[in-house]
Amino acid sequence: MNRDTLHHNLTLRQLSVFVAVAKTGSTTSAAQYLAMSQSAVSSALSELENALSEQLFDRRGRKLFLNDFGRLLLPRVRTLFDHVNDIVSAGRDAAAMLRVSASTTISNYLLPPFLARYHKTQAETGIGSTVTLLVGNTHEVLDAVRNFDADVGLIEGSCTVDEFIVEHWIDDELLVVAGPDHPLARPGAATREALRQADWLVRESDSGTREVLDAQVAPVLGPLHIALELANSEAIRRTVMAGYGICCLSSHVVGPDVASGALVNIGGVLPRLLRPFSIVLHKDKLPTRGLAAFLAHLRAVHDNANARRLDNPPDVAI
Repeated sequence: MNRDTLHHNLTLRQLSVFVAVAKTGSTTSAAQYLAMSQSAVSSALSELENALSEQLFDRRGRKLFLNDFGRLLLPRVRTLFDHVNDIVSAGRDAAAMLRVSASTTISNYLLPPFLARYHKTQAETGIGSTVTLLVGNTHEVLDAVRNFDADVGLIEGSCTVDEFIVEHWIDDELLVVAGPDHPLARPGAATREALRQADWLVRESDSGTREVLDAQVAPVLGPLHIALELANSEAIRRTVMAGYGICCLSSHVVGPDVASGALVNIGGVLPRLLRPFSIVLHKDKLPTRGLAAFLAHLRAVHDNANARRLDNPPDVAI
């Protein structure tokens, strides 16, 4: 058979099986994922490989791993399904079904009001939308975008990996804070040496918040004493508020507490701690209408958010 006509033998069912096997690593797991029989999955995968005249996986025991051709094909098949979903959405009044992956600070503190405004605007235009939010640290968000488990990612910091398109979204300021009864909360007590020797509560190493601490704080103070490493900013905030240790967190997280006196900004001896929040897309991702609308809303807040955050920093005591 001529390879120019091979595409006529491909079916969405075969391609769905290919994506599921790539995701799960076996025909048995893919069958469970797709609610199909294992024999039907194996048959569909074999039909696809025969139609392409190419093997898509390396077989090692019972596990299947994408080979070079499979890795080349996967993003194109994902893009094809984006086209299909766009067609289906057009038949449902252009309802968008988006998967957004965002790092913890963005998910908990920035996205809730943004999503409320986004859905209100969509409703006013008569276009429905459904957003599924995946929450993780920066490393996990990048993995979701890389594997096409998310249509768009929002991360703390930036990224220079070639497979991604990274766009600056807004800027964030971080504050070093302590509880009001902590010794370093007294005026003049938070010297650089005192900060270096304090008990620090920090995020895990793959998080964007930890990246700022390692890149901007540690070089100024020297090696820090890490007392606790927690994977949740809220847990760090509450522990410090209760009187144990100090921390460096986004002003979106601790700014209201500093304003109310529940926490004290003790970072006056440090340079201003700024970082970008970034939009991340896979370079092979199809910009569907739903995704384009969501990105337009993200970009619309860019100028106003940056002007508000940088020209009017939080009113906090130093």
